[in-house]
Amino acid sequence: MKKTAGSTQHLTDEDLYLFNEGNHVRLYDKLGAHPMKRGKTEGTHFAVWAPNANEVHVMGDFNYWNRTQNPLLQRGHSGIWEGFVPGVKQGHNYKYCIISKYGGFRCEKADPFAFASEVPPKTASVVRELDYKWEDQNWMKTRGEANGLKGPVSIYEMHLGSWMRIPEEGNRPLTYRELAEKLPGYLKRLGFSHVEMMPVTEHPFYGSWGYQTVGYFSPTSRYGTPQDLMFLIDRLHQEGIGVILDWVPAHFPTDMHGLEFFDGTHLYEHADPRQGFHPDWKSSIFNFGRNEVKSFLLSSALFWLDKYHADGLRVDAVASMLYLDYSRKKGEWIPNRHGGNENLEAIAFLKQFNQVIYQHFPDTQTFAEESTSWPMVSRPTYLGGLGFGIKWDMGWMHDTLKYFSKDPVYRKYHHNALNFRMLYAFSENFILPLSHDEVTHGKGSLLNKMAGSDWQKFANLRLLYGAMFAQPGQKLLFMGCEFAQWKEWNHDTSLDWHLTEHAPHSGMQKWVSDLNALYRGEPALHELNCNSAGFEWVDANDSQQSVTALLRKSSGGEGTILSVCNFTPIVRHDYLVGVPQGGFWKELLNSDAYDYWGSGLGNQGGVEAQETSMHGRPYSLRITLPPLSALFFKAQ
Repeated sequence: MKKTAGSTQHLTDEDLYLFNEGNHVRLYDKLGAHPMKRGKTEGTHFAVWAPNANEVHVMGDFNYWNRTQNPLLQRGHSGIWEGFVPGVKQGHNYKYCIISKYGGFRCEKADPFAFASEVPPKTASVVRELDYKWEDQNWMKTRGEANGLKGPVSIYEMHLGSWMRIPEEGNRPLTYRELAEKLPGYLKRLGFSHVEMMPVTEHPFYGSWGYQTVGYFSPTSRYGTPQDLMFLIDRLHQEGIGVILDWVPAHFPTDMHGLEFFDGTHLYEHADPRQGFHPDWKSSIFNFGRNEVKSFLLSSALFWLDKYHADGLRVDAVASMLYLDYSRKKGEWIPNRHGGNENLEAIAFLKQFNQVIYQHFPDTQTFAEESTSWPMVSRPTYLGGLGFGIKWDMGWMHDTLKYFSKDPVYRKYHHNALNFRMLYAFSENFILPLSHDEVTHGKGSLLNKMAGSDWQKFANLRLLYGAMFAQPGQKLLFMGCEFAQWKEWNHDTSLDWHLTEHAPHSGMQKWVSDLNALYRGEPALHELNCNSAGFEWVDANDSQQSVTALLRKSSGGEGTILSVCNFTPIVRHDYLVGVPQGGFWKELLNSDAYDYWGSGLGNQGGVEAQETSMHGRPYSLRITLPPLSALFFKAQ
């Protein structure tokens, strides 16, 4: 006898209204698979959006993958199919068998709202509850300050599966719980305030690094269960480390078990390939003008902050969302209703996304990976901005890495690459990113991008990090860069941890740790990262000697920091730098110190200011600039 799913009122009329209106932001509480009781009968309530289906059935290991044994019922005109299946419990695998109204199309789909998935290459969804006892209450109460614009935000970007592997066990990645044993302590020792995890959302192709997402509510099962990931985040929070998750609303893969052609129609994606197919990534683009798609994506964003206590979301590929002609030639895109190339629906969605995040979780942060000059990305929506908290400064990254790749003898001709960003540095709330994108796809490691001999490469890289921490803006560094990995990043292998046994690499690691400690301990270096009042050039124009000098200030005007960088391998004795006050200026950090595998030149702990005006200031310091060095001084 055929068993039916039966009906339920798990979804209210208000849920349906908000969903169809594009304003339901907690669909994960309603759609998907939810174990529950109906009367005395235990089972699972299933609900899925498939408005163009003629039939929808739940199939799984509980019914021997029978395609017709457990049909779902339509819920009015909402497009949602739902029902209660007795006997289905946590841990059961399932899919939806969908028969379309059109052409008899039949497919087996994973649940878009599944909380867990089978380990790839298997593709079924898994019934899973998200019960977990959190122990991060202290962090959650005070995290607003740590996540805010005035905090010393220094982010360690990482790919969970290739941070550290176990060669004795077939080169397998660490699990979430194994990472929880090693990662929090490591990040705390190095002084990072946050960790940014490349997408943990389930993805079929490992080589996509998670950026080809299938499970928008499902953490990848490669490293463990949802509760295992919660445990990792919990442990990071207990050590005072914030967690930012990469999130990808721009596009999704075309794997048949995923969102593509979900109910026999282009449901989540645009039907016209000029709008719905991404030429670079061979993936589908969400239809941001469809209300139900907006509810889906907004719910996914909120889900990770709600259920996983994430402290922020970094939105990938924002530029590809903003422009209809992104990576397209003439005739390959459709203009908007005004004839322009702006994606008006995506713009409206991004504004709504940021409004929803900050409304529900005002102590978190949103980050835009946006590579163009689109205005007001990190300005409030009520002022006409997109509403993000922070924008990646891709211009700084490109200019700086190009500059450091040049032989120092030619750097004087490219000095503007060092000071150009200060023309726009406060037009947005910026973060300075040295991310995974710069150390893969044949680009080489950061160390190998540096000019010169091996010694000069290490000195240049220390200088790069010093200049980065001196600049206004939050900081981001990709894993392995903190100890100067020689090889470019490979997602199938571990970082080369053995390098840290050698002085050049352990010295780099200590330099990053000391930079983070200085950045965290000196309000002048972080308090006004996004405010022009916290920055002042001393000399931006010494191109002949390839030297820059700048001041960083706190809101109270106390504890001013002077940073001087020498971008050549030439030692410069008696170099005069103007300063605003007299007295002793302590040398806080020197990238050329022996501890960092430098040559040991410096200023013997500091310099007494002399009453000689320089650079328009009443006092000056006569200092020694070591080769390829970054120096930090503070008035005592």
